[in-house]
Amino acid sequence: MEGSYLKVGNRSFKSRLIVGTGKYKSFEETREAIAVSGAEVVTVAVRRIELDKTKESILNFIDPDKYTFLPNTAGCYSVKEAVMTCQLAREAGLGDLVKVEVIGDEKTLFPDNEATLEASDILVKDGFTVLPYCTDDVVLCKKLEQVGCAAVMPLAAPIGSGLGIRNPYNIRLIQEAVTVPVIIDAGVGTPSDASRAMEMGVDGILMNTAIACAKDPIKMAQAMKMAVESGRLGYEAGRIPKKLYATASSPLEGLIDL
Repeated sequence: MEGSYLKVGNRSFKSRLIVGTGKYKSFEETREAIAVSGAEVVTVAVRRIELDKTKESILNFIDPDKYTFLPNTAGCYSVKEAVMTCQLAREAGLGDLVKVEVIGDEKTLFPDNEATLEASDILVKDGFTVLPYCTDDVVLCKKLEQVGCAAVMPLAAPIGSGLGIRNPYNIRLIQEAVTVPVIIDAGVGTPSDASRAMEMGVDGILMNTAIACAKDPIKMAQAMKMAVESGRLGYEAGRIPKKLYATASSPLEGLIDL
């Protein structure tokens, strides 16, 4: 069904799970985890990988005919760095679909909202399809949509924290405020976190640490795949309303007289 696809810009993806490529024990493990996850979009930190494929590079372990690259600007602390990193990724053949993050605080790794908005505006005008990583700020997400971002990617919790969705209410407000896809990014730790997010109706989830740093990354990749799929299916099915009192599971009419 068309409605079951994640639509970002002019692209459509069957899987709503986007995975990262960092922190794995080896490139081989990375490749296997990605395959098991069922993800179609794979993000790479442009400033932290070897772009020269004649050398040892993660790019040699990811089939560009099978996966869509989502180069990201991890490690950038200014608008200039973020813009130049995306332009470098495009020149290196990684495409024009980019995840923009401009870090504003070294301890929490929270994004600099003003710089993220400025960098996103510049990159959209330069022909990029921009997915900005941001805080769960409703006003910011509305502004990011207004400058032409193809989606917004509010954090669930600090990067790599595994705390799950700390503020589901803000995520719901963002969903109401924008018409572009809302993709949860950062903070998911368990399959139940992923399922809960998808049950809320978010359009997708991006994760890396939760899979790569698990005791068994391959099993966790499979678990996350199933969690995202079941959570989305549950959302589409429509949950029953919450009630204070019990409701009988079977009909009360036609009871046998005793």
